[in-house]
Amino acid sequence: MIPAKAFEHERNFLTQLPAQLPAPYWPQQRGTDPYGYIPFEGNYYWVPGSKREDVKVLRYADCLKIYRQRTLLAEYPLPADGIKNARFSPEGQPPPRHQPKHRSHGSQHEEQRLRAMGPEVAAYVDYALKTPGIQRHRFLRELFALSRQVTATVFVEALTRARRYRVVQMETLHRIAWLCMSQGQQSLPFVDEDEDFRQRPAYQEGFLTDEPDLSVYDETPRDPQAGAPHADDEPQSEDQDG
Repeated sequence: MIPAKAFEHERNFLTQLPAQLPAPYWPQQRGTDPYGYIPFEGNYYWVPGSKREDVKVLRYADCLKIYRQRTLLAEYPLPADGIKNARFSPEGQPPPRHQPKHRSHGSQHEEQRLRAMGPEVAAYVDYALKTPGIQRHRFLRELFALSRQVTATVFVEALTRARRYRVVQMETLHRIAWLCMSQGQQSLPFVDEDEDFRQRPAYQEGFLTDEPDLSVYDETPRDPQAGAPHADDEPQSEDQDG
């Protein structure tokens, strides 16, 4: 039976609700992070005020309402389907300074910088991203972090080997990079990073600046005494004292 015709038949047996009843909603409890955001359905909504307490979220068919102890704090229209990892704040107010604490960062900038390192790196990125089950954003961020921990020569050589042997595991990539360094390449030491620094305004403004030139580490160290004239090698004067 056609659904429209079935509804016309069934509506005669239904009880119409009074018009004064509120629209149906889906209630949820959410905690507020230190920066004032709550997560909901893959996005982040800012809660006005300075309190960072738990709130009650009512999801309607077309909007989202945030309450604290029966006080309406904010109302947001629902984003379009497919929008994820976005952050929202009330219209007419300055946007919050900080990002949500647990918001996942995209990997577009990391991918652009990796591809700019040369055709070998771009070829490996294309190969790795086609691997089934790989987490694209996490993999690209970790691969870019590896590129900042070693020299460009070591990084390109490691990815060339990894592509030859079809390696996409990050732990194995680190071992390949160390193997390349143990064969005479110079390197920068690995450094543990505190992820909280990404929330700082200075990092948000400058994390896309140009990378430092590390090509100096690709040069073979030279003995500063090499090539210097020895005292015994000084030429004798042609004039001899009688």
